[in-house]
Amino acid sequence: MAGAPDGYAPHPYIGGRAAVLRTLAAWRTERPGTPRVLVLTGNPGSGRSHLIAGFLMLCDPEYRKRLPLNDLDPSTVPPELPAPAVPGAAGMTAGQVVRLLADHFGLAADAPSDVFTELASLADPVTVVVPDIDRAGPVRAAEEPARLTREVLKPLAAIETVRLLTELPRPLADEFAAGLPVGTVQVIDLDAPQWADPQGLVLQAEALLNPRLGAPDMSFTTDPPTRRSLAEAIGRRTGTDPLTVQLAVQSLLMSPYAFAPHDEALLPSSIGEALDLHARRLGADPRTLRDLLAPLALAEGDGLPVDIWERLVNAVAGKDMSAVIAGSSALTGPFVQSLQTDGDDDTRTLLQLLHPAIGDEVRAGLPNVRAAQTQIAMALLEAVPEQDWGKADPYVRDHIAGHTLEAGLLPQLLTDPGLFVHADPVPLRAAVEAVPTDELGAPARTYLRTAPLLTRTQAPAVLRAALLETAFVEDGLPDYADAIHRLGLNLPWQTLWSLPVPGITAVTVGNLPRPEGPATPVAVLAVRAGTPGARPDSESGEGDRSAVLVHSLVGDTATAPDLSQVLRPSEAERAAAPLGLSRGADYLRVRNRVSEEVVATLLSDTPFTAVDLSPDGILLVATERGAKALRIR
Repeated sequence: MAGAPDGYAPHPYIGGRAAVLRTLAAWRTERPGTPRVLVLTGNPGSGRSHLIAGFLMLCDPEYRKRLPLNDLDPSTVPPELPAPAVPGAAGMTAGQVVRLLADHFGLAADAPSDVFTELASLADPVTVVVPDIDRAGPVRAAEEPARLTREVLKPLAAIETVRLLTELPRPLADEFAAGLPVGTVQVIDLDAPQWADPQGLVLQAEALLNPRLGAPDMSFTTDPPTRRSLAEAIGRRTGTDPLTVQLAVQSLLMSPYAFAPHDEALLPSSIGEALDLHARRLGADPRTLRDLLAPLALAEGDGLPVDIWERLVNAVAGKDMSAVIAGSSALTGPFVQSLQTDGDDDTRTLLQLLHPAIGDEVRAGLPNVRAAQTQIAMALLEAVPEQDWGKADPYVRDHIAGHTLEAGLLPQLLTDPGLFVHADPVPLRAAVEAVPTDELGAPARTYLRTAPLLTRTQAPAVLRAALLETAFVEDGLPDYADAIHRLGLNLPWQTLWSLPVPGITAVTVGNLPRPEGPATPVAVLAVRAGTPGARPDSESGEGDRSAVLVHSLVGDTATAPDLSQVLRPSEAERAAAPLGLSRGADYLRVRNRVSEEVVATLLSDTPFTAVDLSPDGILLVATERGAKALRIR
């Protein structure tokens, strides 16, 4: 790469932006008069995330050793200090970013407000860098960037001992800065003349065209004067946008022609022009290129598996695109990259757009985004073998909720227990939370209540199924609990019943003898006096202040016998039982006494107030919501 102005070498990763780097270095140095909070903004593709990544290289003590610091402008290099906290927001929810902060600083708090309180009480000031706000959230349509700005960045910026650097889309940057005292924050708009770096764009283009840096040998890449002239023309056309520079160069390098265009009008000045000019250069209709990219622009997660992409291209275009897809590598090449990931059984290839700004451009050109997402949702549903979510492609089961959310169809999808069980709970929860509660049916509300437990514990499918099964019983949805048992999973329990009785302080199992036949197993619940169906507890010695409720352990009928008739298991019977019980505040483990194998783990989003285990393996538990009985299998 050619040298930078003033005789200094450009940053090897950024390749320019000296004015911004000087401001960032002054912020990191805490130079008097510098704002405590810095925000980078600009048009999509302006290089906000790229710039922060390059600056963090200068802030990391280990990475600094790999940079030619002595060749860089000293005013752009911050002093060597401990690395800042960097809770990256890409794919993360606001709550996850807060937990990353808590983990970095060793804070004990769980609730976001408590994390910020503890952060403010630390003895020394702290530095926090939050990149990739525009990529936040597991579901694009859930608008997590706005939520993260309001629920994380604003509280952070309000703490006097926090020095914050972040990057935001322009509307969110304006909203964020408007709520802070004058002098606290500086917004750097990378497209504004004082921060734009036209010379840096020329250097970027020249480097991308250089065969020594990976470009193919072509007439306009091997001849230095021609290469420089082309780089200057690209820089003039693109103005302030590094992404358009990259797309312009990649389009030329994939062109069937060995010469560069002499007319600058054949070079793009925007991402949209880069798409259209590339298609025309290859003799294709620009609409065809956008049809190929549309599913990727609407995709969720890390990208689309190749076979799913092909299916969705046909769905969005509304016609068979197989012939076009077969020869599309050169057409889509400048705008698409592949990613190798480890799937359930083998490595698979995902396709994703080179940059989210390309997706913004393609979505803006769609006649109707909701209609396109509807076509995608229908195609994904058709791709589920036998409508069995356990057999569905991971992309389909984990991300169909994001597509149906943007299509306005998610509430209709949220009636299938199989989806609740098999889908990744992080994106599914984010999608469900984006739907107004009054539009959700009862099963979806149960899922929403249980989802924090599923995401916090990263529960596997079998445990998700078991926790949802018992939640459905608690919420009076036995048909949904039965449907989970029909999914073919080996659940560790069956929930026999649930009683929504608050204030239970103790539980015990026992047997109620009958004149004829075996005794009836019962649950004895210590409840508040006046609880419907309960009778005073004569054994407690508390008179009218305590009562008991006796309930059939294996059925659904309450009984009210004299408590003295109930026989509790003896210590010998308990010791001889095949299962044993251990507990924490919000978990219970049932073990095989002989092998010590854990046969069931019950988790709760509210602390257990009382537990007991019958000799024949029925688990009786109580929380502040009530009591329930589970037959351990």
